[in-house]
Amino acid sequence: MTSARLSPTTLAGLTAGTAVPRYDRASVTPGIVHLGIGAFHRAHMAVYVDDLLADDPSWGIVGASLRRPDTRDALEPQDGLYTIAVRDASGTRPRVIGSILSVMDANAEREDLLALMASPAIRIVSLTVTEKGYCHDPANGELDERHPDIVHDLAHPNAPKSAPGMLVEALARRKAAGIAPFTVMSCDNLPSNGETAKRIVTRFARLRDADLGEWVKSVAFPSIMVDRIVPSTTDADRAEVAALIGAEDAWPIMTEPFTQWVIEDHFPAGRPAFEKVGAQMVRDVEPFELMKLRMLNGSHSTMAYLGYLGGYEYISEVMGDPAYVKLIHGLMTEEAMPTLDMPGTDLGWYRDELLERFRNPALKHRTWQIAMDGSQKLPQRLLGTIRDRLKAGEPFPRLALGVAAWMRYVTGIAEDGSEIDVRDPHALKMMAIATDAGDDPEALYEGLVALTEVFGTDLADNAEFRETVIEMLDSLFEEGARGTVEDLVD
Repeated sequence: MTSARLSPTTLAGLTAGTAVPRYDRASVTPGIVHLGIGAFHRAHMAVYVDDLLADDPSWGIVGASLRRPDTRDALEPQDGLYTIAVRDASGTRPRVIGSILSVMDANAEREDLLALMASPAIRIVSLTVTEKGYCHDPANGELDERHPDIVHDLAHPNAPKSAPGMLVEALARRKAAGIAPFTVMSCDNLPSNGETAKRIVTRFARLRDADLGEWVKSVAFPSIMVDRIVPSTTDADRAEVAALIGAEDAWPIMTEPFTQWVIEDHFPAGRPAFEKVGAQMVRDVEPFELMKLRMLNGSHSTMAYLGYLGGYEYISEVMGDPAYVKLIHGLMTEEAMPTLDMPGTDLGWYRDELLERFRNPALKHRTWQIAMDGSQKLPQRLLGTIRDRLKAGEPFPRLALGVAAWMRYVTGIAEDGSEIDVRDPHALKMMAIATDAGDDPEALYEGLVALTEVFGTDLADNAEFRETVIEMLDSLFEEGARGTVEDLVD
Protein backbone atom coordinates (compact mmCIF):
# COMPACT_ATOMS: atom_id res chain seq x y z
CA MET A 1 0.00 0.00 0.00
CA THR A 2 1.36 3.42 -1.02
CA SER A 3 1.51 5.77 1.97
CA ALA A 4 2.66 9.05 0.42
CA ARG A 5 -0.10 11.54 -0.50
CA LEU A 6 0.05 13.50 -3.73
CA SER A 7 1.27 17.01 -2.84
CA PRO A 8 3.88 19.59 -3.92
CA THR A 9 6.47 17.82 -1.75
CA THR A 10 5.89 14.41 -3.36
CA LEU A 11 5.78 15.61 -7.00
CA ALA A 12 9.49 15.05 -7.59
CA GLY A 13 9.29 11.48 -6.36
CA LEU A 14 6.40 10.30 -8.50
CA THR A 15 6.86 7.27 -10.72
CA ALA A 16 8.84 7.95 -13.90
CA GLY A 17 6.51 8.61 -16.82
CA THR A 18 3.98 10.57 -14.74
CA ALA A 19 3.52 13.99 -16.37
CA VAL A 20 3.71 16.87 -13.88
CA PRO A 21 3.24 20.68 -14.16
CA ARG A 22 6.07 22.35 -16.11
CA TYR A 23 5.73 25.75 -14.46
CA ASP A 24 6.35 27.27 -11.06
CA ARG A 25 3.03 26.99 -9.22
CA ALA A 26 4.22 29.56 -6.68
CA SER A 27 4.13 32.20 -9.42
CA VAL A 28 0.57 31.38 -10.52
CA THR A 29 -2.13 33.84 -9.45
CA PRO A 30 -5.91 33.46 -9.75
CA GLY A 31 -7.68 34.92 -12.77
CA ILE A 32 -10.63 32.50 -12.91
CA VAL A 33 -13.22 31.43 -10.35
CA HIS A 34 -15.05 28.25 -11.28
CA LEU A 35 -18.42 27.49 -9.67
CA GLY A 36 -19.32 23.82 -9.45
CA ILE A 37 -15.90 22.22 -9.48
CA GLY A 38 -16.77 18.63 -10.30
CA ALA A 39 -15.13 15.90 -12.31
CA PHE A 40 -15.93 17.37 -15.72
CA HIS A 41 -14.25 20.70 -15.06
CA ARG A 42 -11.15 18.95 -13.77
CA ALA A 43 -10.99 16.75 -16.88
CA HIS A 44 -11.62 19.58 -19.32
CA MET A 45 -11.15 23.32 -18.70
CA ALA A 46 -8.61 22.86 -15.90
CA VAL A 47 -6.44 20.80 -18.25
CA TYR A 48 -6.50 23.46 -20.97
CA VAL A 49 -5.58 26.11 -18.39
CA ASP A 50 -2.80 23.88 -17.07
CA ASP A 51 -1.38 23.76 -20.62
CA LEU A 52 -1.07 27.55 -20.83
CA LEU A 53 0.15 28.57 -17.36
CA ALA A 54 3.82 28.28 -18.32
CA ASP A 55 3.28 31.16 -20.78
CA ASP A 56 0.82 33.19 -18.67
CA PRO A 57 0.66 32.40 -14.93
CA SER A 58 -2.08 34.99 -14.24
CA TRP A 59 -4.90 32.56 -15.06
CA GLY A 60 -4.89 30.15 -12.12
CA ILE A 61 -8.26 28.74 -11.07
CA VAL A 62 -9.98 28.96 -7.70
CA GLY A 63 -12.76 26.41 -7.58
CA ALA A 64 -15.93 26.56 -5.52
CA SER A 65 -18.28 23.79 -4.47
CA LEU A 66 -21.81 25.15 -4.13
CA ARG A 67 -23.45 22.15 -2.48
CA ARG A 68 -20.97 19.77 -0.82
CA PRO A 69 -17.38 20.18 0.36
CA ASP A 70 -16.26 16.78 -1.02
CA THR A 71 -13.91 18.17 -3.68
CA ARG A 72 -12.38 20.70 -1.30
CA ASP A 73 -11.86 18.02 1.34
CA ALA A 74 -10.16 15.75 -1.19
CA LEU A 75 -7.92 18.35 -2.81
CA GLU A 76 -7.02 20.65 0.09
CA PRO A 77 -4.39 18.26 1.56
CA GLN A 78 -2.96 17.96 -1.98
CA ASP A 79 -2.70 21.74 -2.46
CA GLY A 80 -5.18 21.44 -5.33
CA LEU A 81 -3.10 18.88 -7.23
CA TYR A 82 -4.83 15.86 -8.73
CA THR A 83 -4.25 13.22 -11.37
CA ILE A 84 -6.03 12.96 -14.68
CA ALA A 85 -5.81 9.41 -16.01
CA VAL A 86 -6.44 9.10 -19.75
CA ARG A 87 -7.71 5.65 -20.65
CA ASP A 88 -8.16 3.69 -23.84
CA ALA A 89 -7.59 0.12 -24.98
CA SER A 90 -3.81 0.65 -24.98
CA GLY A 91 -3.67 1.52 -21.27
CA THR A 92 -3.85 4.39 -18.77
CA ARG A 93 -1.61 7.47 -18.91
CA PRO A 94 -1.43 9.63 -15.74
CA ARG A 95 -0.81 13.36 -15.57
CA VAL A 96 -0.82 15.64 -12.53
CA ILE A 97 -2.75 18.91 -13.02
CA GLY A 98 -1.77 22.03 -11.07
CA SER A 99 -4.05 24.76 -12.44
CA ILE A 100 -6.49 24.64 -9.51
CA LEU A 101 -4.90 26.76 -6.78
CA SER A 102 -7.55 26.07 -4.14
CA VAL A 103 -11.13 24.90 -3.68
CA MET A 104 -13.63 26.77 -1.52
CA ASP A 105 -16.81 25.51 0.10
CA ALA A 106 -19.40 28.15 -0.79
CA ASN A 107 -21.54 27.28 2.22
CA ALA A 108 -18.74 27.68 4.77
CA GLU A 109 -16.70 30.33 2.93
CA ARG A 110 -19.39 32.28 1.11
CA GLU A 111 -18.18 35.75 2.06
CA ASP A 112 -14.57 34.99 1.12
CA LEU A 113 -15.71 33.55 -2.20
CA LEU A 114 -17.87 36.58 -3.02
CA ALA A 115 -15.00 38.92 -2.10
CA LEU A 116 -12.69 37.03 -4.45
CA MET A 117 -15.23 37.12 -7.30
CA ALA A 118 -15.61 40.87 -6.75
CA SER A 119 -11.86 41.51 -6.94
CA PRO A 120 -10.32 43.00 -10.13
CA ALA A 121 -7.94 40.02 -10.54
CA ILE A 122 -10.85 37.75 -11.43
CA ARG A 123 -11.69 38.28 -15.08
CA ILE A 124 -13.66 35.10 -15.79
CA VAL A 125 -16.20 33.22 -13.68
CA SER A 126 -17.01 29.87 -15.25
CA LEU A 127 -19.63 27.32 -14.28
CA THR A 128 -20.37 23.61 -14.41
CA VAL A 129 -23.37 23.44 -12.10
CA THR A 130 -25.43 21.03 -14.28
CA GLU A 131 -28.75 21.96 -15.82
CA LYS A 132 -30.57 22.10 -12.49
CA GLY A 133 -28.00 24.51 -11.01
CA TYR A 134 -29.35 27.35 -13.17
CA CYS A 135 -32.68 27.31 -11.30
CA HIS A 136 -34.51 27.64 -14.59
CA ASP A 137 -37.37 26.07 -16.47
CA PRO A 138 -35.62 23.79 -19.00
CA ALA A 139 -38.66 23.87 -21.28
CA ASN A 140 -38.26 27.60 -22.01
CA GLY A 141 -34.87 28.56 -20.53
CA GLU A 142 -36.35 31.22 -18.23
CA LEU A 143 -35.50 31.76 -14.58
CA ASP A 144 -37.77 29.77 -12.26
CA GLU A 145 -38.79 32.59 -9.94
CA ARG A 146 -40.49 30.13 -7.59
CA HIS A 147 -37.39 27.98 -7.13
CA PRO A 148 -36.65 27.80 -3.37
CA ASP A 149 -33.04 28.95 -3.82
CA ILE A 150 -34.13 31.92 -5.95
CA VAL A 151 -36.79 32.89 -3.42
CA HIS A 152 -34.13 32.69 -0.70
CA ASP A 153 -31.54 34.68 -2.67
CA LEU A 154 -33.96 37.50 -3.47
CA ALA A 155 -34.83 37.74 0.20
CA HIS A 156 -31.17 37.47 1.31
CA PRO A 157 -29.11 38.85 -1.62
CA ASN A 158 -25.91 39.15 0.44
CA ALA A 159 -25.95 35.46 1.39
CA PRO A 160 -26.87 33.68 -1.85
CA LYS A 161 -27.18 29.90 -2.23
CA SER A 162 -27.70 29.57 -6.00
CA ALA A 163 -25.30 30.08 -8.88
CA PRO A 164 -27.39 32.98 -10.31
CA GLY A 165 -27.50 34.54 -6.85
CA MET A 166 -23.73 34.19 -6.39
CA LEU A 167 -23.01 35.75 -9.78
CA VAL A 168 -25.36 38.69 -9.28
CA GLU A 169 -24.12 39.46 -5.77
CA ALA A 170 -20.49 39.46 -6.96
CA LEU A 171 -21.40 41.63 -9.94
CA ALA A 172 -23.33 44.03 -7.68
CA ARG A 173 -20.24 44.44 -5.52
CA ARG A 174 -18.09 45.15 -8.57
CA LYS A 175 -20.62 47.72 -9.79
CA ALA A 176 -20.63 49.45 -6.40
CA ALA A 177 -16.82 49.52 -6.38
CA GLY A 178 -16.54 50.79 -9.94
CA ILE A 179 -14.86 47.58 -11.14
CA ALA A 180 -15.61 46.29 -14.65
CA PRO A 181 -17.63 43.06 -14.70
CA PHE A 182 -16.04 39.66 -15.17
CA THR A 183 -17.01 37.47 -18.10
CA VAL A 184 -19.45 34.67 -17.24
CA MET A 185 -18.65 31.45 -19.08
CA SER A 186 -21.16 28.61 -18.80
CA CYS A 187 -19.60 25.20 -19.49
CA ASP A 188 -22.85 23.25 -19.06
CA ASN A 189 -24.85 21.41 -21.68
CA LEU A 190 -27.55 24.01 -22.14
CA PRO A 191 -28.88 25.20 -25.50
CA SER A 192 -27.11 28.48 -26.32
CA ASN A 193 -25.59 28.24 -22.86
CA GLY A 194 -24.22 31.78 -22.91
CA GLU A 195 -27.55 33.30 -23.91
CA THR A 196 -29.40 31.07 -21.46
CA ALA A 197 -27.09 32.06 -18.60
CA LYS A 198 -27.40 35.73 -19.54
CA ARG A 199 -31.19 35.57 -19.62
CA ILE A 200 -31.33 33.91 -16.19
CA VAL A 201 -28.72 36.11 -14.50
CA THR A 202 -30.07 39.35 -16.00
CA ARG A 203 -33.60 38.50 -14.92
CA PHE A 204 -32.44 37.71 -11.39
CA ALA A 205 -30.48 40.99 -11.26
CA ARG A 206 -33.52 42.93 -12.48
CA LEU A 207 -35.68 41.32 -9.79
CA ARG A 208 -33.13 42.51 -7.22
CA ASP A 209 -32.76 46.02 -8.59
CA ALA A 210 -33.72 47.62 -11.90
CA ASP A 211 -30.45 49.57 -12.24
CA LEU A 212 -28.41 46.49 -11.44
CA GLY A 213 -30.36 44.54 -14.05
CA GLU A 214 -29.57 47.19 -16.63
CA TRP A 215 -25.85 47.12 -15.73
CA VAL A 216 -25.70 43.32 -15.93
CA LYS A 217 -26.86 43.57 -19.54
CA SER A 218 -23.31 44.75 -20.33
CA VAL A 219 -21.76 41.54 -18.95
CA ALA A 220 -20.30 39.15 -21.54
CA PHE A 221 -21.75 35.63 -21.56
CA PRO A 222 -19.94 33.78 -24.37
CA SER A 223 -21.48 30.50 -25.47
CA ILE A 224 -19.24 27.46 -25.58
CA MET A 225 -19.35 23.79 -26.50
CA VAL A 226 -17.44 21.29 -24.37
CA ASP A 227 -16.91 17.60 -24.97
CA ARG A 228 -15.12 14.91 -23.01
CA ILE A 229 -16.52 11.75 -21.45
CA VAL A 230 -15.79 11.63 -17.71
CA PRO A 231 -17.07 8.63 -15.73
CA SER A 232 -17.38 8.63 -11.95
CA THR A 233 -14.19 7.75 -10.10
CA THR A 234 -14.26 4.44 -8.21
CA ASP A 235 -12.09 3.04 -5.43
CA ALA A 236 -10.58 0.70 -8.02
CA ASP A 237 -9.62 3.78 -10.07
CA ARG A 238 -7.95 5.32 -7.02
CA ALA A 239 -5.97 2.14 -6.45
CA GLU A 240 -4.90 2.00 -10.09
CA VAL A 241 -3.76 5.64 -10.08
CA ALA A 242 -1.87 5.18 -6.82
CA ALA A 243 -0.01 2.24 -8.33
CA LEU A 244 0.75 4.20 -11.51
CA ILE A 245 2.07 7.40 -9.91
CA GLY A 246 3.46 6.07 -6.65
CA ALA A 247 1.32 8.28 -4.41
CA GLU A 248 -2.23 8.36 -3.05
CA ASP A 249 -4.66 10.70 -4.81
CA ALA A 250 -7.97 11.14 -2.99
CA TRP A 251 -9.86 12.08 -6.14
CA PRO A 252 -8.21 11.33 -9.48
CA ILE A 253 -10.19 11.87 -12.67
CA MET A 254 -10.61 9.13 -15.27
CA THR A 255 -11.31 10.17 -18.86
CA GLU A 256 -10.83 9.44 -22.56
CA PRO A 257 -8.18 10.78 -24.98
CA PHE A 258 -10.73 12.86 -26.93
CA THR A 259 -11.38 16.44 -25.83
CA GLN A 260 -13.04 19.35 -27.64
CA TRP A 261 -13.70 22.96 -26.70
CA VAL A 262 -15.39 25.47 -29.01
CA ILE A 263 -15.59 29.01 -27.58
CA GLU A 264 -17.36 32.17 -28.73
CA ASP A 265 -14.57 34.75 -28.70
CA HIS A 266 -16.19 37.44 -26.52
CA PHE A 267 -14.12 38.30 -23.43
CA PRO A 268 -14.03 42.09 -22.80
CA ALA A 269 -12.14 41.59 -19.53
CA GLY A 270 -9.44 39.51 -21.23
CA ARG A 271 -8.88 35.80 -21.56
CA PRO A 272 -6.12 33.18 -21.70
CA ALA A 273 -4.74 32.20 -25.12
CA PHE A 274 -7.06 29.20 -25.31
CA GLU A 275 -6.44 28.83 -29.05
CA LYS A 276 -2.78 27.99 -28.34
CA VAL A 277 -3.74 24.90 -26.35
CA GLY A 278 -6.27 23.34 -28.69
CA ALA A 279 -9.53 25.26 -28.21
CA GLN A 280 -11.44 26.57 -31.25
CA MET A 281 -12.26 30.29 -30.97
CA VAL A 282 -15.27 31.03 -33.20
CA ARG A 283 -17.91 33.71 -33.84
CA ASP A 284 -20.88 31.34 -33.51
CA VAL A 285 -20.86 28.27 -31.28
CA GLU A 286 -24.49 27.30 -31.75
CA PRO A 287 -24.04 24.89 -34.69
CA PHE A 288 -21.31 22.98 -32.82
CA GLU A 289 -23.36 22.98 -29.64
CA LEU A 290 -26.43 21.65 -31.43
CA MET A 291 -24.33 18.98 -33.13
CA LYS A 292 -23.06 17.75 -29.79
CA LEU A 293 -26.38 17.96 -27.94
CA ARG A 294 -28.27 16.08 -30.63
CA MET A 295 -25.66 13.53 -31.70
CA LEU A 296 -23.55 12.83 -28.61
CA ASN A 297 -25.81 13.76 -25.72
CA GLY A 298 -29.01 12.56 -27.37
CA SER A 299 -27.38 9.22 -28.15
CA HIS A 300 -25.90 9.01 -24.66
CA SER A 301 -29.26 9.52 -22.95
CA THR A 302 -30.97 7.03 -25.25
CA MET A 303 -28.27 4.43 -24.55
CA ALA A 304 -28.43 5.17 -20.82
CA TYR A 305 -32.14 4.47 -20.41
CA LEU A 306 -32.38 1.60 -22.86
CA GLY A 307 -29.07 0.18 -21.67
CA TYR A 308 -29.97 0.31 -17.99
CA LEU A 309 -33.38 -1.25 -18.66
CA GLY A 310 -31.69 -3.90 -20.80
CA GLY A 311 -29.33 -4.86 -17.99
CA TYR A 312 -26.16 -3.11 -19.18
CA GLU A 313 -24.12 -1.32 -16.52
CA TYR A 314 -21.70 0.48 -18.83
CA ILE A 315 -21.99 2.28 -22.17
CA SER A 316 -19.21 0.09 -23.63
CA GLU A 317 -21.38 -2.95 -22.83
CA VAL A 318 -24.32 -1.35 -24.62
CA MET A 319 -22.04 -0.91 -27.64
CA GLY A 320 -21.29 -4.62 -27.54
CA ASP A 321 -24.90 -5.32 -28.55
CA PRO A 322 -25.22 -5.08 -32.36
CA ALA A 323 -28.90 -4.11 -32.18
CA TYR A 324 -28.13 -1.12 -29.92
CA VAL A 325 -25.26 -0.06 -32.18
CA LYS A 326 -27.58 -0.14 -35.17
CA LEU A 327 -30.18 1.86 -33.25
CA ILE A 328 -27.73 4.61 -32.25
CA HIS A 329 -26.13 4.75 -35.72
CA GLY A 330 -29.61 5.21 -37.17
CA LEU A 331 -30.63 7.79 -34.58
CA MET A 332 -27.65 9.96 -35.47
CA THR A 333 -27.67 9.38 -39.23
CA GLU A 334 -31.36 9.39 -40.08
CA GLU A 335 -32.94 11.53 -37.36
CA ALA A 336 -30.38 13.90 -35.81
CA MET A 337 -28.01 14.75 -38.67
CA PRO A 338 -30.75 15.98 -41.07
CA THR A 339 -31.70 18.64 -38.48
CA LEU A 340 -28.16 20.12 -38.46
CA ASP A 341 -27.04 22.83 -40.88
CA MET A 342 -23.24 22.75 -40.78
CA PRO A 343 -21.64 23.28 -44.20
CA GLY A 344 -18.00 22.24 -44.17
CA THR A 345 -18.41 19.90 -41.20
CA ASP A 346 -18.16 16.15 -41.82
CA LEU A 347 -21.04 14.92 -39.67
CA GLY A 348 -20.43 11.34 -40.80
CA TRP A 349 -16.89 11.52 -39.42
CA TYR A 350 -18.19 12.98 -36.17
CA ARG A 351 -20.77 10.17 -35.88
CA ASP A 352 -18.14 7.49 -36.43
CA GLU A 353 -15.82 9.16 -33.92
CA LEU A 354 -18.64 9.12 -31.34
CA LEU A 355 -19.37 5.44 -31.93
CA GLU A 356 -15.69 4.64 -31.46
CA ARG A 357 -15.57 6.65 -28.24
CA PHE A 358 -18.67 4.90 -26.92
CA ARG A 359 -16.94 1.54 -27.53
CA ASN A 360 -13.89 2.44 -25.40
CA PRO A 361 -13.72 -0.56 -23.00
CA ALA A 362 -11.39 1.24 -20.61
CA LEU A 363 -13.96 3.98 -19.96
CA LYS A 364 -16.34 2.68 -17.31
CA HIS A 365 -19.18 5.14 -17.97
CA ARG A 366 -22.25 3.91 -16.11
CA THR A 367 -25.66 4.03 -17.75
CA TRP A 368 -27.12 4.95 -14.35
CA GLN A 369 -24.80 7.96 -14.08
CA ILE A 370 -25.82 9.32 -17.49
CA ALA A 371 -29.49 8.67 -16.68
CA MET A 372 -29.44 11.19 -13.81
CA ASP A 373 -31.49 14.40 -14.05
CA GLY A 374 -33.27 13.32 -17.22
CA SER A 375 -36.12 15.80 -16.78
CA GLN A 376 -33.53 18.57 -17.14
CA LYS A 377 -31.68 16.96 -20.05
CA LEU A 378 -34.49 15.65 -22.25
CA PRO A 379 -35.59 19.03 -23.68
CA GLN A 380 -32.11 19.76 -25.06
CA ARG A 381 -30.97 16.26 -25.97
CA LEU A 382 -34.06 14.70 -27.59
CA LEU A 383 -37.14 16.93 -27.63
CA GLY A 384 -35.61 19.75 -29.68
CA THR A 385 -34.63 17.27 -32.39
CA ILE A 386 -38.12 15.77 -32.32
CA ARG A 387 -39.68 19.22 -32.75
CA ASP A 388 -37.55 19.79 -35.86
CA ARG A 389 -38.51 16.36 -37.24
CA LEU A 390 -42.19 17.14 -36.66
CA LYS A 391 -41.80 20.51 -38.36
CA ALA A 392 -40.21 18.81 -41.37
CA GLY A 393 -42.91 16.14 -41.47
CA GLU A 394 -40.32 13.41 -40.95
CA PRO A 395 -40.55 10.32 -38.71
CA PHE A 396 -38.62 9.99 -35.43
CA PRO A 397 -39.07 6.41 -34.10
CA ARG A 398 -35.60 6.13 -32.52
CA LEU A 399 -35.89 9.49 -30.76
CA ALA A 400 -39.37 8.52 -29.58
CA LEU A 401 -37.93 5.29 -28.18
CA GLY A 402 -35.39 7.34 -26.23
CA VAL A 403 -38.21 9.41 -24.71
CA ALA A 404 -40.29 6.30 -23.98
CA ALA A 405 -37.28 4.63 -22.33
CA TRP A 406 -36.93 7.65 -20.03
CA MET A 407 -40.63 7.36 -19.15
CA ARG A 408 -40.20 3.65 -18.41
CA TYR A 409 -37.03 4.31 -16.37
CA VAL A 410 -38.53 7.00 -14.12
CA THR A 411 -41.22 4.62 -12.91
CA GLY A 412 -38.46 3.50 -10.54
CA ILE A 413 -39.09 -0.19 -11.24
CA ALA A 414 -36.70 -2.16 -13.48
CA GLU A 415 -37.76 -4.93 -15.84
CA ASP A 416 -36.84 -7.59 -13.27
CA GLY A 417 -38.95 -5.87 -10.61
CA SER A 418 -35.99 -4.39 -8.73
CA GLU A 419 -35.96 -0.76 -7.62
CA ILE A 420 -34.26 1.88 -9.77
CA ASP A 421 -32.50 4.65 -7.84
CA VAL A 422 -33.92 7.52 -9.89
CA ARG A 423 -31.91 10.70 -9.31
CA ASP A 424 -33.87 13.66 -10.64
CA PRO A 425 -35.28 16.94 -9.25
CA HIS A 426 -38.76 15.64 -10.13
CA ALA A 427 -38.21 12.00 -9.08
CA LEU A 428 -40.91 11.89 -6.41
CA LYS A 429 -43.47 13.58 -8.64
CA MET A 430 -42.70 11.24 -11.55
CA MET A 431 -42.83 8.08 -9.45
CA ALA A 432 -46.19 9.19 -8.04
CA ILE A 433 -47.44 9.55 -11.61
CA ALA A 434 -46.10 6.06 -12.36
CA THR A 435 -47.82 4.60 -9.30
CA ASP A 436 -51.15 6.08 -10.40
CA ALA A 437 -50.62 4.76 -13.95
CA GLY A 438 -49.79 1.21 -12.89
CA ASP A 439 -48.98 -0.96 -15.90
CA ASP A 440 -50.92 1.24 -18.33
CA PRO A 441 -48.43 2.81 -20.81
CA GLU A 442 -51.01 5.32 -22.05
CA ALA A 443 -51.76 6.54 -18.54
CA LEU A 444 -48.04 6.79 -17.80
CA TYR A 445 -47.52 8.83 -20.97
CA GLU A 446 -50.43 11.17 -20.19
CA GLY A 447 -49.18 11.75 -16.67
CA LEU A 448 -45.58 12.48 -17.62
CA VAL A 449 -46.26 14.54 -20.74
CA ALA A 450 -48.31 16.87 -18.54
CA LEU A 451 -45.02 17.98 -16.96
CA THR A 452 -44.84 21.21 -18.95
CA GLU A 453 -41.44 22.02 -17.44
CA VAL A 454 -40.14 19.10 -19.52
CA PHE A 455 -42.43 18.89 -22.56
CA GLY A 456 -43.88 22.37 -22.84
CA THR A 457 -47.43 22.42 -24.20
CA ASP A 458 -46.76 21.89 -27.91
CA LEU A 459 -45.64 18.25 -27.65
CA ALA A 460 -48.37 17.34 -25.19
CA ASP A 461 -50.92 18.47 -27.77
CA ASN A 462 -49.23 16.80 -30.76
CA ALA A 463 -51.06 13.66 -31.94
CA GLU A 464 -48.08 12.21 -33.83
CA PHE A 465 -45.78 12.61 -30.85
CA ARG A 466 -48.37 10.98 -28.61
CA GLU A 467 -48.97 8.04 -30.93
CA THR A 468 -45.27 7.35 -31.60
CA VAL A 469 -44.11 7.55 -27.98
CA ILE A 470 -47.01 5.47 -26.64
CA GLU A 471 -46.31 2.80 -29.27
CA MET A 472 -42.69 2.60 -28.08
CA LEU A 473 -43.69 2.70 -24.42
CA ASP A 474 -46.18 -0.10 -24.94
CA SER A 475 -43.43 -2.21 -26.55
CA LEU A 476 -41.04 -1.52 -23.65
CA PHE A 477 -43.60 -2.88 -21.21
CA GLU A 478 -44.46 -5.86 -23.40
CA GLU A 479 -41.12 -6.80 -24.98
CA GLY A 480 -38.58 -5.17 -22.68
CA ALA A 481 -35.78 -2.86 -23.78
CA ARG A 482 -33.69 -5.39 -25.69
CA GLY A 483 -36.69 -6.84 -27.49
CA THR A 484 -37.95 -3.38 -28.44
CA VAL A 485 -34.56 -2.32 -29.79
CA GLU A 486 -34.25 -5.52 -31.82
CA ASP A 487 -37.76 -5.08 -33.24
CA LEU A 488 -37.09 -1.48 -34.23
CA VAL A 489 -33.80 -2.12 -36.05
CA ASP A 490 -34.82 -5.43 -37.63
